[in-house]
Amino acid sequence: MDNTGDGITGSASGKEAGSTLARIPDHLAPWWKRALLNWESMLLLVAATIFMINSFASPYFLDPWNLSDATFNFTEKAMIAFAMALLIISGEIDLSVASIIALVSTAMGFAAQLGVGIPGLVFVAMCVGLLCGAFNGFLVTIMGLPSIVVTIGTMSLFRGISYIVLGDQAYTEYPADLSYFGQGYVWWVISFELVLFLVTALIFGILLHKTRFGRTVTMIGNNPTGALYSGIRVKRVKFILFLLTGVMSAVAAICLTSRLGSTRPSIAFGWELEIVTIVVLGGVNILGGSGTIPGVVIAAFVLGMVTFGFGLLNVPGIMMSIFVGLLLILVIALPRIWARLASG
Repeated sequence: MDNTGDGITGSASGKEAGSTLARIPDHLAPWWKRALLNWESMLLLVAATIFMINSFASPYFLDPWNLSDATFNFTEKAMIAFAMALLIISGEIDLSVASIIALVSTAMGFAAQLGVGIPGLVFVAMCVGLLCGAFNGFLVTIMGLPSIVVTIGTMSLFRGISYIVLGDQAYTEYPADLSYFGQGYVWWVISFELVLFLVTALIFGILLHKTRFGRTVTMIGNNPTGALYSGIRVKRVKFILFLLTGVMSAVAAICLTSRLGSTRPSIAFGWELEIVTIVVLGGVNILGGSGTIPGVVIAAFVLGMVTFGFGLLNVPGIMMSIFVGLLLILVIALPRIWARLASG
């Protein structure tokens, strides 16, 4: 009787052990398995594949200066995406970033017509970006309105002000030295924008992954009510994140205005979609609570190389918009499909 009982218990234990082994936590899995299952590793593989395809598709792709020009396709958007990543991780979103660029650029152009120098233009840009971020933050955190509704409204508001000021005109009279921000090179093919992109990536990476503030942002995204009862000032943190998004939109506006050398109310039109795509493609959960800055960096390179490759192949711009839209849907839907298949 005892032996039979032991045998049954042993068999059950064996099944439980097998089940346990089949569900080894990620941090206990072999390093090679963790590397293969890591989202950033898969993005690197995708980036390498796109790089190889582009190099075979066009003989001009591997030219150093062409590769340098390719970085202009994503650096300005990616700098906003870093701040957007933190905002989405906290459970909020800002769809007005491209319109903030338009309003900031319009303010810079207006100030330039009055004879304001480069330091003054930078100051004006940062102030306008900060005010836009503060306005969004006030409506969301103080008034308690949903961020997606608020920023859809301010998206129209900010760009509408630019259209009122400019109409069908454009500001083109800027100081000559302003062009360095968007067209200058630090060394050889290394542009100022690329260096600024790498510096901001490092800053936001440290902010999210190595500071208490970054851990707080993740906690809020996972459980805002629990974070509130833990003594975290949730509203203040989210307000700061909206300010950061406004400031980074202003930085992007300075670079873009400098690169184009002019301001029109349609500047950066449609960038919201691409910025959100970079963030989500980088592994940031659209519902909040998780994400990494390295993933956003790699995603920016991926989207930039795809855009540049399409340009070399003379693919119409509307096709790029279709691709970005489909990519955004796929990236959001893929984890859910994968989870259902795994559970099934």
